[in-house]
Amino acid sequence: MDPEIQKMREVVLVYLDRSGGLQKFVHDCKKYNDSKQSYAVYRFVISINPSDIAELDATLGNYILHNPLQAAQIFQSVCFVAIKTLSLIEQLQTEAQISILLKPTHLPPLPSYVLSLSTYPFNYTSQRFYMSEGIVIAMGTVTKYTQGARFLCTEETCPFSEGFRCIRVHCPGATESATVRTDFVCSLCSSPLQEDMKFRVLGDKQIVEMIDGKILNALKGYSIDKAHFRIQAFTLFLRDELANKMTIGNHYRIIGIPACVQNGLQATACIEVNSVQLYKRTGPSSVSDNFKYLLSLTSSSCWRFTAVLANIFASQVVPPGTYNTLKLAILLSLVQTSEKENADYLDLLIMTSDTLVIDRLLNYSLCLLPRGIRHPPSSDIFPSVSKDKHGTGSASIQACSAVLAKGGICYIGDLSSYKKDKLELLQSVLESRTTTVFIPGKKYGEEADQQVTVSVQTNFWSFVDVDSSSKKHIQKENFLIGQMDVSLIPVNLVDAFGLLIYNEFPSCRMSSPVVHHILKKAINPEAMLYKVSEQFRTQDYEEFILFARNLHVILSSEAESLIQGYYLASRRVRRDSIHGSTLSASALKILISLAKAHAKLSLRQTVLEEDAVIAILLLESSLTVKHGTSALCVAPNPVFPFDLSDENSLQQRDIYLIQCHHQLLKFIAAYSPGIHINTHEE
Repeated sequence: MDPEIQKMREVVLVYLDRSGGLQKFVHDCKKYNDSKQSYAVYRFVISINPSDIAELDATLGNYILHNPLQAAQIFQSVCFVAIKTLSLIEQLQTEAQISILLKPTHLPPLPSYVLSLSTYPFNYTSQRFYMSEGIVIAMGTVTKYTQGARFLCTEETCPFSEGFRCIRVHCPGATESATVRTDFVCSLCSSPLQEDMKFRVLGDKQIVEMIDGKILNALKGYSIDKAHFRIQAFTLFLRDELANKMTIGNHYRIIGIPACVQNGLQATACIEVNSVQLYKRTGPSSVSDNFKYLLSLTSSSCWRFTAVLANIFASQVVPPGTYNTLKLAILLSLVQTSEKENADYLDLLIMTSDTLVIDRLLNYSLCLLPRGIRHPPSSDIFPSVSKDKHGTGSASIQACSAVLAKGGICYIGDLSSYKKDKLELLQSVLESRTTTVFIPGKKYGEEADQQVTVSVQTNFWSFVDVDSSSKKHIQKENFLIGQMDVSLIPVNLVDAFGLLIYNEFPSCRMSSPVVHHILKKAINPEAMLYKVSEQFRTQDYEEFILFARNLHVILSSEAESLIQGYYLASRRVRRDSIHGSTLSASALKILISLAKAHAKLSLRQTVLEEDAVIAILLLESSLTVKHGTSALCVAPNPVFPFDLSDENSLQQRDIYLIQCHHQLLKFIAAYSPGIHINTHEE
């Protein structure tokens, strides 16, 4: 025996003993022994820390990293000796029956161990461990594969005609036909081999399509990064305990062995995955110095910082001071994005005739998040099912814009361009934040039909062109005061969107500054037209939003009482004799989401009454557009009643919002007398 191999076997035993792997191995053996059933293959998963092994023996550490299949054979021989010495599995006869899967905890943080999916060439021939990361864009259903099988020689006098001498075990990248087929011959006498079917061991297999995270840059409507890159999806094989460990749309970091799978005349590069880890992006630890300075300048009021923030936002696309209400709503929606299951969502629906400007503004805002997706009209918004392209015939669930935008924004463009069935599906998703994919069993080789529920964790943005919509239908004549015509879109769908912004007030029509801005940008797209664009760069806003959205905010009792009081009062006021209250049941959740978002945007961790006031004014303005003015009777543009040009205008806005607060308290006292509100004395 090679002395180097013998030394590595000794090191393996020492490592397993020190790391606790030996104890786990004995426990796994006990399960097999207790079953009293003979298997062709006994499979063991061994977790290894390459750093610890390299410290014990550098040669073994290098062997595991660069020759994992041969290293597994060393572990196999050590485990076989341990089983026989300690009598762990009585049914085990030969070393070939042991299958070892090495699962590294990590790889050295060096470029040579990273497999980039956007660079060429794709190194799939080395058969060693690589680390890679990407986003899951398609997932197949779980099917079966052969872990191992027992073959017997058909020549009765041959020693291989009995026992467990001819064992076929699955290897990384191998197809099913490489493990079991009918043309194997005996290595001793060259007679045909025949499989003993009762000893075949089956395992779970799932095929997953993954793509480099850079794809998100290509799916944004507008990108600051002008670099060109190549992107190609690749195939992952998840086996046994790793099946169903991934979720479509999530970002993962994986360790596996690349291989090439032959399917007819086509060769597919793939990775046999050994370990899966959910990739979590870490946000910035603080905001830029300019934002800190602005926050200190506006600290005298809880409303000023967000007002200035909205006023100067997106100065690369629209002049400062224009579209302030819409820009504030966009900022609130951006900071209210999260990948958590029970997140607060904030969807936006904009009624406008300035579709070109609004589209540019929304496109620009998408790029401030890692996951901002502009939905292409030619594809599906929600997941679809297709046949797996690897020849298995099973179903594969394909990701879509809404799933790829997980934890971000899905911008779906003009809502009036979608057909009725798409709008009904969108409404269902907005209400439940899930969508169901139906998989007919007969079509995809299954015994029964399946229904797979996919979580949709994203904010939706959309707009409706009021000029084009007015030509497609007859407008209503009996409008209430403040009510606008939104009848082109189903009422329930409009209610499902958190906030409706009607961008048609006189102060919001395309003004001279907007026209000048568009013309100057057309002449010189790269020009910085305003000093504020240099002080608050797009990168600064990216960091600001990533920092703000990660803030954990709590609702103060005062803000909660104000929101509940307004909600109950509005349900009593906004009623008709036929349909009852016109205020949707989701309005309370939307109010809380708006208030939390305003607190985050103010870089606070407690939701104050001032945040609740802004949330209520925004929602009341949205309700006025849909249903007309209520007894609260807010101004047409209640959050920004006049232009913000200097500190005096900010002071006037503070006075106005304080008056709105008092008016709101009177409204609650009159229409929801059961709610106790702590009013501040003058």
